[in-house]
Amino acid sequence: MKENIIDRARTWANEKYFDQESRDEIKNLLDKHDHGDTKAYNELFDRFYKDVEFGTGGLRCIIGMGPNRMSKYIVRRATQALADVVKKNFHGHGHGHEHEQTLNVLSVAVSYDSRRFSYEFACEASSVLAANGIIAYIYDKLTPTPMLSFAVRHLKAKAGIMVTASHNPPEYNGYKVYWDNGAQVIPPCDKEIIHRYNEISDFNLIKFIPFDEGLKNGMIRYIGSDVVDSYHQAVLNRSFNPQLCKDKGRDLKIVFTPIHGTGYVPGMRALKDQGTSNILLVQEQINPDSNFSTVPSPNPENPKALKLAVDLMIRENADVAFGTDPDADRIGVVVNHKGNPYYLNGNQVGVLLLHYILSMLKRDGKITKDSVVIKSIVTSELQTAIAKHFGVKIYSTLTGFKWMCGKLQEMENENPNLKFVFASEESYGYLPIAEVRDKDAIAAMSLLAEIALYYKVTANMTLVDTLDKIYQEHGLYLETLLSLDYEGIEGEKKIKRIMDLFRNYSQTKSDILGEKLVKIEDWELREEKDLADGQVLRVSAIDIPKSNVLGFTTEKGNKICLRPSGTEPKIKFYFMMRDCDKNLTIDEIKKRAQKRAMEFEKFFKDLSEKA
Repeated sequence: MKENIIDRARTWANEKYFDQESRDEIKNLLDKHDHGDTKAYNELFDRFYKDVEFGTGGLRCIIGMGPNRMSKYIVRRATQALADVVKKNFHGHGHGHEHEQTLNVLSVAVSYDSRRFSYEFACEASSVLAANGIIAYIYDKLTPTPMLSFAVRHLKAKAGIMVTASHNPPEYNGYKVYWDNGAQVIPPCDKEIIHRYNEISDFNLIKFIPFDEGLKNGMIRYIGSDVVDSYHQAVLNRSFNPQLCKDKGRDLKIVFTPIHGTGYVPGMRALKDQGTSNILLVQEQINPDSNFSTVPSPNPENPKALKLAVDLMIRENADVAFGTDPDADRIGVVVNHKGNPYYLNGNQVGVLLLHYILSMLKRDGKITKDSVVIKSIVTSELQTAIAKHFGVKIYSTLTGFKWMCGKLQEMENENPNLKFVFASEESYGYLPIAEVRDKDAIAAMSLLAEIALYYKVTANMTLVDTLDKIYQEHGLYLETLLSLDYEGIEGEKKIKRIMDLFRNYSQTKSDILGEKLVKIEDWELREEKDLADGQVLRVSAIDIPKSNVLGFTTEKGNKICLRPSGTEPKIKFYFMMRDCDKNLTIDEIKKRAQKRAMEFEKFFKDLSEKA
């Protein structure tokens, strides 16, 4: 193994296709290794023991040279693979400016965030597309992921590329691939791209022209303001109470931080367009910063990333604080509830959005038999209860908006009268508009501001009060998340052992902490088992693509799902507690459910550590 790693590294260090600076990065590590530096070998091993893989979010890895790193050469390789698959699937004819409406001219939309080399990688991708006879439409400034998805659909492009590592730490970057429906690519096309990517072993075969040459010959074009305007109009059109926002919008005091990412310009425009324009900005986090220097990690799921926003909210007695991640597809929400910050989790925000949308659609008489809601399998079942209450169909898919939006496309193909309502997942991703086919923090923030304003003005309620009212109507659903990190190849083995342990759990156990198991779902086997006293009553097929996810449901309605992350070296445990005791207050039920969730977390963590 060691010899193979070093040989592979030397091949890269001597590859004339790479520029000198890139080769020197590997040569320096090899020199240190040759002088007995074990850290240098460990670094070489991690860079060369495998190729960076397309996961649930495309490519995502630490920036650097090597096949298991993100560099301009990996971007070129991925884009050549994409270009080949696009041409194979869409059979483009020629290029240029003449008769573009009659010729099947191929195009791909490109965008990028504030990370290190994001702009450079976007330019590299555009140059490869142009060299392959595919027009590259690229935004002229860093722009959120949802606006990339929108551009694909608006420009009728055949694919899209978003250069981002979302909310990963600063040393990462990534490359998301979208198909012509504006959603992230799914089977079979993703498999075709991956297969072609793996076939490209000689970088010299990648087609490439300089970016400026592509601009000059019209094969690279900047996306115009008309596309941006159309996106913002779509966001504005989702408002259910536009007059209220215009008349009373300034009664809601908002704190907003883009956490050094792409959200500032479009986020401010969306809020101001609808009238919720009383906005306090976290000044230290407005400007793009690839080091994300004011936060340990630019992830709005992490309370530390929102600390400056929360401090400002309390200091200025604002109503709510919003924080978007670097590519503005995820949003964190904190409510000023009776003078204290209340951090809403992803499930709670999704419930607030869904409940409001359905309430307003019902008020306006716009719920039809063709109205649909989509969520992931690890997202709160309270959404299911709410959808059923309003008489709306709800579908669950694998985690990831590529699956949700893929399901939406499938249903639209079958039913042209379909009315998309809302899609969400617990990891702080929400889609309230049909014109985008990925999670959209800008559209979600705009609608959340309207919701907060609506309940403040009409009922003197905060979003926390609103949640409690929903719980009183439908029962308490409390969700928590346990995430265990295991780095490197040993981490991969550890995660596999954990999944194997729990996949075989029911062979020796019929309960979890005294609660009998009544259902086990295995999306790897695509089967669902109904149980009674440890015995299998029936086995049903699951009509969802195969994925390494497990689900356990107990007799009390509590549910636990296990899922290795597709983009990070971790395994996630989703705990979904349900408590509908009418004899207790909401606060009492919350305390009991929280205690039970902690007991479940400890049980699964302890077993995992032993695996």
